[in-house]
Amino acid sequence: MNIRQGLLTAVASAAMLTFTPAHAADTIRIAFIDPLSGPFAATGTNGLNQYKFHAEQVNRAGGVLGGKKLEVIGFDNKVSPKESLIQLKRVIGDGIQFVAQGNSSGVANALTDAINKHNGRDPDNRVLFLNYSAVDPALTNEKCNFWHFRFDANADMKMNALTDVIAAEKGIKSVYILGQDYSFGKAVADGAVKFLGEKRPDIQIVGNELHPIGKVKDFSPYVAKIKAAGAQALITGNWGADMLNLSKAISDAGLQIPVFTYYAAGSGITKAIGASGVGTVKVVAEGAENPPHTETWANTMKTFKGEYADGNMDQPRIANVIGMLAAAINKAGSAKPIEVAKALEGMKFTSQWGDALEMRASDHQLQMPVRIFDHTDKGVVFDMDGSGFGLVEKATVSAQASSTPTTCKMERPAS
Repeated sequence: MNIRQGLLTAVASAAMLTFTPAHAADTIRIAFIDPLSGPFAATGTNGLNQYKFHAEQVNRAGGVLGGKKLEVIGFDNKVSPKESLIQLKRVIGDGIQFVAQGNSSGVANALTDAINKHNGRDPDNRVLFLNYSAVDPALTNEKCNFWHFRFDANADMKMNALTDVIAAEKGIKSVYILGQDYSFGKAVADGAVKFLGEKRPDIQIVGNELHPIGKVKDFSPYVAKIKAAGAQALITGNWGADMLNLSKAISDAGLQIPVFTYYAAGSGITKAIGASGVGTVKVVAEGAENPPHTETWANTMKTFKGEYADGNMDQPRIANVIGMLAAAINKAGSAKPIEVAKALEGMKFTSQWGDALEMRASDHQLQMPVRIFDHTDKGVVFDMDGSGFGLVEKATVSAQASSTPTTCKMERPAS
């Protein structure tokens, strides 16, 4: 190498150091790995908007660690476990150490396993998994690991609460269960059978059916089966496009029975249900928008609506993910995943709508009150899809009452 080549090499090396992206020092990045294209894009895009919004709220309040900013970056996984693992490699290669995902427990199972293995192989570049909506109970039971934290009530916790309400409806004597054919849909069905058997053994399950996820465009044949079976209520864990299409088929068929759901809200679903769901559609979830419960939460939703006119605050738990992450980073005095994980374990946190939450240390399952909502246009302060319809509280099941035991045997890293 001659002198000129040596100087050029030195200058280039210096330039690489000088122009290192600002986010490497001043920004803590969170990778959002969820569907941003395909049939479930509406659900993923709205979730990404909520993540970005809540991160910016933290930034406006001064950020974390004395001024560092949170940045949420979207990665499209097309609801595919295989594509999710490809995106995870990109995320790790780019030095991002926090991963948020929620749509599809099949994806979550793939990610939690890959992240656990990666962290064991490469302890200097660990990743923390912030699960905000994948509710397969196995993730905090037999498949639990130190790097996974779930900020949503799992499927059994929700079904425990939902069946309390069903059990109180003495007129319901028969139920049909319909869901998506993957781990979450199976968990919903198993939970329904278990809890109904314990609380209302007189209720007959007249149908228990799974359908391909994201493949069914016309649910009218399924609705016809529900009617033919004489079901007096329907339980479904369908979400995204599958809940949207099922809602349309129920409305078109004029099926007027209670429909107990996990995700019949937002992403066009509320608008599709419209007046046909008043008095029938129920949703088990967290949050408290109608009424808002606190002025803080009311102002948060107003601000979000102002910034995302077409958006829905349909996943309020995302506010808890960002709020608890920021609190854990500040408590740890570090953004290192292992230190943040230790700070999250056992953390007690008050949601913006006033609920007392606790991240159970034994399995990293957030403990929280669970609510049952009615789909209605009466008493709606904050609607969804610009439809005039929204979710109004019907019942609240306490954190203690909705909680379920865990079989998790957590293995914690030495350092």
